[in-house]
Amino acid sequence: MNEKIYQFEQSFQPSILTQINDPLINQFGVELWLKRDDLLHPVISGNKWRKLKYILENAMSLNCHTMISMGGSYSNHLHALAYIGKLLKIQTIGLIRGDHTQLFSPTLEDAKAWGMELKFVSRSDYRLLRQHQNWQDLPDLPTDAYWLPEGGAQTLALQGVAEIAREITLSYDWLCTPCGTGATLAGLVKAVPEHSRILGFAALKNGCFLNKDIEGLLLEPCHNWQLNLDYHFGGFAQTAPELLGFIKQFQSQTGIPLEPVYTGKMMFGLYDLIKKRTFQPGQRIIAIHTGGLQGNRGFLGCTHIYD
Repeated sequence: MNEKIYQFEQSFQPSILTQINDPLINQFGVELWLKRDDLLHPVISGNKWRKLKYILENAMSLNCHTMISMGGSYSNHLHALAYIGKLLKIQTIGLIRGDHTQLFSPTLEDAKAWGMELKFVSRSDYRLLRQHQNWQDLPDLPTDAYWLPEGGAQTLALQGVAEIAREITLSYDWLCTPCGTGATLAGLVKAVPEHSRILGFAALKNGCFLNKDIEGLLLEPCHNWQLNLDYHFGGFAQTAPELLGFIKQFQSQTGIPLEPVYTGKMMFGLYDLIKKRTFQPGQRIIAIHTGGLQGNRGFLGCTHIYD
């Protein structure tokens, strides 16, 4: 591993397992645990780091001095990329969906302060960017640049994500994760024990296409996973009073912060499925907290832990 990446990772805090001792959950005879990947680092945490880790190593081995990627105005991926770019002295460029006349979000303010060059693109052009999946695919890519698709959803990302599952020593029946691009779920598929299944929760509306995207990342058929499409709350980054209320109650009861784009939706969905007796008594469920708490700054009334 690249020495700079190795040294940075050595500064991380452990991603611990925390059991959710909630009488509401316990009465259904299941165990619910949370893999606290949000604790890794105060800025670049959760699946953001996991997906970037081996991509960064590859880019540096190729002597790429610029990394270009895409995202929205509250993108956790771009936020993490900008931070690590500053740390590793790699130039970063973010292609931002939307009008350049809009006010900068706190996320983009951070990215700019960390040296990321921000370029706004129309929504139609942004959709076209999604067809470029490999690191050399972007048209007119400079010779020393490395292209990263939306959310870092690239094959190398799966290697880092797999380490989440390999760190879990506790036996479990279900491993659950939020899904934006599907790369996190895909990375877990071959890393879980043979008897375990993976359940993903789509964070966006009409997310059926994610099944095909996940299959594309896997390259070969795997049958130990499924995707739930029922808890998007109207679409990507959309919320509802019941979701925000659940997040507030969960944090008050457990002391664990959530955000309403990814992990909050997953935990709401898990609670609902447990109450509907979707899981068998005696089963152990582990959910992955994928971090991204900085995104809470985009939602009025959401608390967050971020400096």
